[in-house]
Amino acid sequence: MTEQPVLLDIDAAAGIATITLNRPKALNALDQPLSTALRDAVSRVERDDAVRAVVIQGTGGHFMAGGDIKTFLPTLRDSAAARRLFFERFIGEVHETITRIRRMEKPVVASVQGAVAGFGLSLMNSCDLAIAADNAYFAMAYRNIGASPDGGGTFSLPRIVGLKRAMEIALLSERFDARRALELGLVNRVVAAAELAEQTRSLAARLAAGPTRALGRTKRLLNTSLSNDLANQLLAEQDSFSTCSLDADFAAGLQAFIDKQEPRFTGT
Repeated sequence: MTEQPVLLDIDAAAGIATITLNRPKALNALDQPLSTALRDAVSRVERDDAVRAVVIQGTGGHFMAGGDIKTFLPTLRDSAAARRLFFERFIGEVHETITRIRRMEKPVVASVQGAVAGFGLSLMNSCDLAIAADNAYFAMAYRNIGASPDGGGTFSLPRIVGLKRAMEIALLSERFDARRALELGLVNRVVAAAELAEQTRSLAARLAAGPTRALGRTKRLLNTSLSNDLANQLLAEQDSFSTCSLDADFAAGLQAFIDKQEPRFTGT
């Protein structure tokens, strides 16, 4: 029986969805079935109101080693038009996934270990937070196959590390470790590999217990700030805060503050 390329676990009680890339023998490299399954899983958790935080991780000790080059080789026998069409469709599906992660109004955490390369790096960068095992290693990798990046890599990378460092990472494609990724701001935390699952769960649980709608609006504000001028960003903040004031979590937060207690948010 063929293994499912992506596993989806939804813990409704905790409000946490875990999306697991499941091609361990290929270091979870991206092929067409994995791409489609990942898109479908992200779409499902985006729509599920029971999900208040999302984790994306990989099996077999790795996150994702980029695209599955072996599946690209047959396209070299195709005509130029057919080859271009194949990659336009393949990357178009990948980009739908990235768009959904970015626009999803709930926090998404990348939990990474081992190889984080090519699209794996772009996928990690599309998530809101990233926690890395100390055995993780990173590379842009596209130059090694004579290609330019996809997956929003050229959008996220310069915004995270700055243009000069993004150029270095992309043009030289040198491998770097988790500590360097932390220094660059590509990941938020580095933990021992043996503690990755526990630390990821703790982080996801903390996010899932938060005011989900307010966190989603905060995520949207931060993302749109990168292309907004100050005047428009101030208007967006005004509208967002005013909308938050209508939520049950806003009332709960105010009352808990007055009562000097920890707030109990329900995501409504």
